[in-house]
Amino acid sequence: MDTASTEPSGSKHERWVPPAGDGLVPSLSLFTTTMIVVGGVIGSGIFRKPGVMASEVGSPELLLLVWLVAGVLTLFGALTNAEIAALIPETGGQYVYFERIYGPFVAYLYGWASFVVIQTASVTAVAYVFAEYATEFVTLPEFSGPIAAFTIHLPFIGDITPFKEIGIKGLAALLIIVLTAINCVGVKLGGAVQNIFTAAKVTAMVLLVLGAFLLPTGGKLGNLIANSHSVHREGLALWASFAAALQGAFWAYDGWSKVTYIAGEVKDPQRNIPRSLLLGMAIVTVLYLLMNVAYVFVLPIDEVAGSKLVAADVAERCFHGGGRWIAVAVMMSTLGAANATILASPRVYFSMARRNVFPASLGVAHPRFRTPTASLIAQGVWGVLLLFSGTFDTLTDTLVFVSWIFYAASAWGVFVLRRTQPDSPRPYRVPGYPVVPALFIMFAALYLAFTIYNDVAGYRAAVAAGKPAIINSAFGAFLVLMGTPLYFFYRRKARRAS
Repeated sequence: MDTASTEPSGSKHERWVPPAGDGLVPSLSLFTTTMIVVGGVIGSGIFRKPGVMASEVGSPELLLLVWLVAGVLTLFGALTNAEIAALIPETGGQYVYFERIYGPFVAYLYGWASFVVIQTASVTAVAYVFAEYATEFVTLPEFSGPIAAFTIHLPFIGDITPFKEIGIKGLAALLIIVLTAINCVGVKLGGAVQNIFTAAKVTAMVLLVLGAFLLPTGGKLGNLIANSHSVHREGLALWASFAAALQGAFWAYDGWSKVTYIAGEVKDPQRNIPRSLLLGMAIVTVLYLLMNVAYVFVLPIDEVAGSKLVAADVAERCFHGGGRWIAVAVMMSTLGAANATILASPRVYFSMARRNVFPASLGVAHPRFRTPTASLIAQGVWGVLLLFSGTFDTLTDTLVFVSWIFYAASAWGVFVLRRTQPDSPRPYRVPGYPVVPALFIMFAALYLAFTIYNDVAGYRAAVAAGKPAIINSAFGAFLVLMGTPLYFFYRRKARRAS
């Protein structure tokens, strides 16, 4: 253990100095780092969420606007965080940033949230979708009757159904275990796997877009402007629906921050981290817009709204057997997204352990593979347990809510660092400062408020209908605050050791 890391400094005026002897090797190029951004973002959302989003807004123009707004705002957040990443290019990403900006407690809350919700729920959600699409090819066992309907009620939060869709959850758990083992062997192997999966899913997406527009069985231009026959919202209801649709889009765009976790393993991180964020998010935004234009070009908006897997329906409309082909593409996509998250996220827990606010064993690199193996295993175990807490939508809505609280705090950190460290070298500065980070923060606040409103309204409607339900924002807040006693335990333990 590095004795220089015994206590978190929390200082807001010191310049960043690379940590010595953390056991991790800078071996990732700009190409691989960009592929981690793209692969970490493109997962299941673009294939699974557009149907739900279309049912909220009821208009192809509004659906495309949701994806554009979400992409621009996510890019604003990525560009804002890139300035901090270039200033503090250390393994641990936003955890390290929060420590420098706000002090050790806020940093710990983010690190704990990453472990208990943000990153592990991201892994479990995309693994969940992988298993869902595997049912196109294999039949998975399922419980029925009282076992499947068994629920655990949490006061003020809602109901958890651990045994529902047990076959899907079991296969998803197996996927998490396998990818965790691959990334324990070495970061280069994990990076190589990432490059393969990312290239494969981007190719599949491009082929689907080309098929929608070039094949004779494609769609028609009238679908791009024809509104829904059943969804007509106005006023506050329209804004609430727009925010609900944004929640789906933000899940699809989520994952860009993972590259900052592995800054200590990137070659020339002060240049390559900002470049990879800009290049990666530009690629993702263009692909998402093209995919959604293809969706609403081939299918009327009401058919999009009624589809659970709109990409499969579009592919089936374009050519026979397209549904199975797109199922393979989704499985490849989710494999890449899960691998990117598993590869990057344990570096946060690694950094926390080296600051003595997490178990010390999680801060030790494997002597042979030079990877944070213990952190990888801990993440995998908790991810498997989290699988049984609910459904795909529960996992994604919970992690997006918690993530955006910290995204807003990170953007505000740019203002703090500009004031407290005005003379520190900044290889990269966020363009449009202070407008870009300010717009991002204001929108994040509005989005979080509408999310809470929608969560409570949805919970009340489900309870009135006699269905099990959960308030996702409350569930996320509960999991995050649950870690507060652990922080004070480890702080007290560190003081005694000192």
